[in-house]
Amino acid sequence: MSQGFAHSQQALRALAQTVLDHAAAKGATACEVDVSEGLGQSVSVRRQEVETIEYNRDKGLGVSVYIGQRRGHASSSDFSLAAVKASGEAALSIARFTAEDDCAGLPDAKLLATGTMDLDLFHPWDISVEAAIETARRCEQAAFDVSPLVKNSEGASVSAQTSHFVSANSLGFMGGFATSRHYVSCSVIAGEGEDMQRDDWYVSQRDARKFPDAATVGDYAARRALSRLGARKLKTRKCPVIFEAPLAAGLIGSFVHAISGGALYRKTSFLVDSLGQQLFPDFVQISERPHLRGGFASSPFDDDGVATHDREVVKDGVLQGYFLSTYSARKLGLQTTGNAGGAHNLLVQPGRHDLKGLLREMGSGLLVTELLGQGVNYVTGDYSRGAAGYWVEKGEIAYPVEEITIAGNLREMLRGIAAIGNDIEVRGSKQVGSILVERMTIAGS
Repeated sequence: MSQGFAHSQQALRALAQTVLDHAAAKGATACEVDVSEGLGQSVSVRRQEVETIEYNRDKGLGVSVYIGQRRGHASSSDFSLAAVKASGEAALSIARFTAEDDCAGLPDAKLLATGTMDLDLFHPWDISVEAAIETARRCEQAAFDVSPLVKNSEGASVSAQTSHFVSANSLGFMGGFATSRHYVSCSVIAGEGEDMQRDDWYVSQRDARKFPDAATVGDYAARRALSRLGARKLKTRKCPVIFEAPLAAGLIGSFVHAISGGALYRKTSFLVDSLGQQLFPDFVQISERPHLRGGFASSPFDDDGVATHDREVVKDGVLQGYFLSTYSARKLGLQTTGNAGGAHNLLVQPGRHDLKGLLREMGSGLLVTELLGQGVNYVTGDYSRGAAGYWVEKGEIAYPVEEITIAGNLREMLRGIAAIGNDIEVRGSKQVGSILVERMTIAGS
């Protein structure tokens, strides 16, 4: 795959400046613009045959203009001078017919990021299509090699992606950088007759040199599928539940959603006015580290151009701060936390146990490895998801289970966290090990 973008960072910056200058000339009192470009390739194989080869090359420009406190937005995928100017004029036309919003506008200038920061986010993977196909084949074949019971596959995939962008506004802020993200994945089906199970695994890295051998991904996906054979249903009960690390990140994601500005000012969150409250047990510490080198959500500034900073989100179980953009902060009468666009590398302090240690600490209960559906009510905190996993007895996995539902209330679940594992699987913006919740309702047969 070619490592080259069609446009340099300098070209994107020039384009952004053109938009800002044209908007000002046409009467905008303020303007912000984002210009981006991305490219990559993905291949997938199934049963050793090539299924797809995809190339992507995308670019886009988004411009928001303000006339006083009236805002208009327009976008374009055409970088020609005429199209760029037309986008700015379209945004101005929209602004003229938009109602005033006393919270609209650019951030305070003193909060904007300045200078540059190298966070080690760009590592292009110059892998040929042929090499990517061979890698995917090795990944899938490793799954088939585990057992004759691994009889089918949903495929193995290899993807290499890079992008870069520039954000700028009329207060003088202009910043941008390049990023990369690559992954290798495998999904297989084990068993025969009526007892068939599927499972998958994937790894993701900014730097492909940090990947494990692709065969280990297929091998692990196969072992996960095999371990689910002979799954049973459970009778309805209340018991402890462990969320495996990748699912624990989703649980923390639900917490982040509930303390994010949009949900708070719309009052569609069960955690409205929760600042300073004890939401977790006192051993829970959650930090935000935006400048983590190579982090999947690292950035020196947020989508508003506001400088990001390290901070403690939860200290000794107590909520220290929300996730706010410039707009949502103004709606709440607070100051932005530099989180326009989301959280930046949330680190949940790990405990002393790995997953096996958590199982021993739980004793008897449910280990959840798959969740189905979207049953989370953020207004009330009620939580109900289809699930599959393993029943645990005396700290050891006894047998796989399926066709169950786990239910509880997020506020009670967060307060009911009994332990956090150190088995962190880094895949995105939230880094957390498996989480043991003291008590949930399991609905089964």
